[in-house]
Amino acid sequence: MPPLFVTPPTPVTVLPQQRLLLQLVVMSGDIAVTNVAPQCILRRTLRECEHRGWVEVTEISPGVHKVILRPPGRVIAHADEGIPDQPLRGGAG
Repeated sequence: MPPLFVTPPTPVTVLPQQRLLLQLVVMSGDIAVTNVAPQCILRRTLRECEHRGWVEVTEISPGVHKVILRPPGRVIAHADEGIPDQPLRGGAG
């Protein structure tokens, strides 16, 4: 049986605020964001993650946007942060 490996590090550069947003959506499920200023860090981070295809943002009512995590975003949220692949070890030894 081949060894089990931890999740590989992400092959793309992910900024800390992007990873945090993705992890928040993983923990919370879909989230809603009310109108925020376009220059604020939350809006910029949402745009960056949407542009990379990690989240989907849709307006559900005037001034309220739903944020859905897409599969590539889930991979990023669960990826290790630069830790090389290491086999998981079970038991003593």
